[in-house]
Amino acid sequence: MKLAVVGGGSTYTPELIDGFARLRDTLPIEELVLVDPAADRLELVGGLARRIFAKQGHPGRIVTTSDLDAGVADADAVLLQLRVGGQAARNKDETWPLECGCIGQETTGAGGLAKAMRTVPVVLDIAERVRRTNPDAWIIDFTNPVGIVTRALLQAGHKAVGLCNVAIGFQRKFARLLDVTPAEVHLDHVGLNHLTWELGVRLGGPDGENVLPKLLAEHGDAIADDLRMPRAITDRLGVVPSYYLRYFYAHDAVVRELGTKPSRAAEVAAMEKELLAMYGDPALDEKPALLAKRGGAFYSEAAVDLASSLLGSGGSPVQVVNTYNRGTLPFLPDDAVIEVQARVDGTGATPLAVPGLDPLYAGLIANVTAYEDLALEAALRGGRDRVFKALLAHPLIGQFEYAEALTDKLIAHNREHLAWA
Repeated sequence: MKLAVVGGGSTYTPELIDGFARLRDTLPIEELVLVDPAADRLELVGGLARRIFAKQGHPGRIVTTSDLDAGVADADAVLLQLRVGGQAARNKDETWPLECGCIGQETTGAGGLAKAMRTVPVVLDIAERVRRTNPDAWIIDFTNPVGIVTRALLQAGHKAVGLCNVAIGFQRKFARLLDVTPAEVHLDHVGLNHLTWELGVRLGGPDGENVLPKLLAEHGDAIADDLRMPRAITDRLGVVPSYYLRYFYAHDAVVRELGTKPSRAAEVAAMEKELLAMYGDPALDEKPALLAKRGGAFYSEAAVDLASSLLGSGGSPVQVVNTYNRGTLPFLPDDAVIEVQARVDGTGATPLAVPGLDPLYAGLIANVTAYEDLALEAALRGGRDRVFKALLAHPLIGQFEYAEALTDKLIAHNREHLAWA
């Protein structure tokens, strides 16, 4: 089995490597290719990756290359983890929207649209090159904004599934609080990527006992603290929203907070510098503790589970993924991309049925889906008017004056990445 990781020079990669090493019986990789245009980073990450494999006794071969076509040739699956423009572009995404009093964030609002505009054309080009060399390869997208990027891939006819670590993070957290194994915890996880709610937490499977009320009653303070939201929100709703819902439920407070401290991108850039220095130490043969602060917790376990199910080597039969709606949420088009529990096998992902949703959640999902439709159109076809319409449709913006100003700022800050600008 051969896997390729495009964006393999990311500081995330040792998390992925650690999971591949530990879970080698589930996903028996013979060759792992790390592909990245940044040769200096790739050398550091690749060296640590080989040492992690060696320490854990993994027999697979790790190859590093800046040649995309060679790297993905004959791969059974290609995992995408790109950041077009790097942390410098992310820093802009997180700062210029604040000038208009709007959220500065890399996956939602104006910053999220900017990232989609930069990313979708690059990902589609990569996917076409994968298809030319190996049309049977699965593409696993971890690149944000996952929902929009996955929809672009699926609309172009690629064998693709989107992946996020939010659900597996909740699963592991709830398992610890309940003192059970993660495999015993099934989430009623519903929504769009980075716009989800845990409507139930069931023990033993989709039809198991819902222990979410018990979790909220006994551990509400800890859960709310992790979400950085008041406990009153979870108590009032009776569900657990994803961390990203704080940008919607507490927009103005978060804007004020973000205006008083360095951007997350600045923090991550400093952390990456330190991590890369660690990766260069020939004595280091495991992922450093600092990596946990970088983000992406449990990403490797989720990636192994998904890849092994798609490739027929094992994996959980039901996983949270991003895939076509196909009538699962009846108020959305079939080709909307949703993030829900799905049955995953060699044919792809089939969403499980979802009970009727409270309008409180369905309304916001429908609104953001409409924005994502317009965002994808802008990313695929360009043009100031398409950017403006997407911004105006976003529920975190929604005002003509803001959309006009943010359109100009988005184009100005991303001109080098926009072929039409």
